[in-house]
Amino acid sequence: MSAGGASPGGVAGAGPLPPVGAGTVTTPAGVRAAGVHCGIKADRPDLALVVTDAPAAAAALFTTNRVAAAPVQVCRAQVARGQAQAVVINSGNANACTGLQGLRDAWEMVDLTAAALGLARDLVLVASTGVIGVPLPMARLREGIPAAARALGPHGDRAAEAIRTTDAFPKTGAVQVEIGGRPVAVGGMAKGAGMIHPRLATTLAVLTTDAAVAPAVLRQALREAVDASFNRISVDGDTSTNDTVIALATGAAGHPPVRTVAEPGFAVLRDALTALARHLALLVVRDGEGATKVVEVAVTGARSAAEAQRAAEAVMTSPLVKTAFYGTEPNWGRILAALGRSGAEVDPDRVTVTLGGVEVVRGGVGVADRLPAAAAAMREPAFTVAIDLGLGTGAWHGWTCDLTEGYVRLNSGYLT
Repeated sequence: MSAGGASPGGVAGAGPLPPVGAGTVTTPAGVRAAGVHCGIKADRPDLALVVTDAPAAAAALFTTNRVAAAPVQVCRAQVARGQAQAVVINSGNANACTGLQGLRDAWEMVDLTAAALGLARDLVLVASTGVIGVPLPMARLREGIPAAARALGPHGDRAAEAIRTTDAFPKTGAVQVEIGGRPVAVGGMAKGAGMIHPRLATTLAVLTTDAAVAPAVLRQALREAVDASFNRISVDGDTSTNDTVIALATGAAGHPPVRTVAEPGFAVLRDALTALARHLALLVVRDGEGATKVVEVAVTGARSAAEAQRAAEAVMTSPLVKTAFYGTEPNWGRILAALGRSGAEVDPDRVTVTLGGVEVVRGGVGVADRLPAAAAAMREPAFTVAIDLGLGTGAWHGWTCDLTEGYVRLNSGYLT
């Protein structure tokens, strides 16, 4: 699946990724979920719970922001054991920059969930999303978490709805593959529309699978999947305090466990996770606050992959470039200026740029008669900016969106 029309591609030299279809976190066997309203938000679902029938292999990745929210700190400690059975997520309040009280509240969310489900405390993971700097309304969570536990069922759609903040729509999907001769499902949900940038992409996501896999192997598969998806998107260049991507593997598919990355099942699971994670990540970009376009930025010909990434991210995060995307203006000078300040090695005389398949720069000089065709290509809801630096074999690509008045309106009145 290719959200927004961007190319799906493969992973680490592998073949095409498996297709993504309809489904949720409860598509894999052995997973239940709930989404309820507990009163953090005025009138929308704001509390999600995902539970496996038995302890599951668990892995997670977190924000690289040094200002890490309390639930990130707690979840990081909890998931280190490599096993979990429940994930509790509230929206409407990030529980970030809330000091020792925030940590106590995050641990209380863990304890409330464990008590409601009859689980050991160390099997519960926690995440939060919403406004920074406001204490959690714990009285509401003390009532809401037991209510969510009572509502558990095949309700992945309700859980996805409950983790939304400024999202215009819930983000879900599922992949079907085969490991060891047995059908295996991977399902998931994500949220995110603003404060999105690579290095965990400022989102919350829960990916589930009924594959049988060792925790260390699941961790490696998740890391590779995130590097090819959530770590390649940017809406506004801001990395959140709360980024959390969690993977749970129930083992209910019944195939022999995948215990090493050398086994064929590892690549199958990694590619399934990657396909789903990329699907969800592209939905985040499509839902970027105020966005009207999904834009893939692909850099080739760099001295190294790291330099290609630097160059691409400079273009992806430039307000001048992103407003030109919105205005369907093929202002290629802004792209070259972003490349020049990116920190990557750039020789202007070797740079080629195409917009939506239309070459607008050749050898660092504009191709004037191609600008009308480029402007037309930029009116599509999804297009690619392809940049060849002409210096080497390094390549990297990611996805961004345009910058509109809608983003400014939303983020200039977020608290009021």
